[in-house]
Amino acid sequence: MQPTIVYLEKIIRIYSKRLAALNDDAYDWRPSPEKWSKKEILGHLVDSAQNNIRRFVVAQYEDTPNIVYSQDEWVAVTGYRAYPSRDLITLWTLLNKHIVIILGKMSPEAAQRKCAMGGQPQTLEWVAADYCNHLVHHLHQILDLDPIAYPG
Repeated sequence: MQPTIVYLEKIIRIYSKRLAALNDDAYDWRPSPEKWSKKEILGHLVDSAQNNIRRFVVAQYEDTPNIVYSQDEWVAVTGYRAYPSRDLITLWTLLNKHIVIILGKMSPEAAQRKCAMGGQPQTLEWVAADYCNHLVHHLHQILDLDPIAYPG
């Protein structure tokens, strides 16, 4: 789990600065009415962090919980388009720092416990690594960096 924790810390350190460098116009622009704005993508990452926090905690004391969420509905209901960009960046940063703490306290045995996300149950160790890949995929979208494929 330690390599994933180090990787997540690096993601937070590097990308929080890059996110802060974008102006509000960049965050608000939508490529089309059916596509999310950069702010909504960041909001989706906030939602993902919250749901993964729940996975990392609950799977340590429940057997193979199935923790899913409807990402489009979460983004719509939360109203990220009206959220102040700087506050959203701060929220994303703090939630991910919280995940680092949770993962750092997780025992090797707990890291092997499983959680389902609507499909085949995976170990928490796998969920943590997949979460980092998901983050980088969407952060590259927000920052207009070279695309990184994410199979999830």
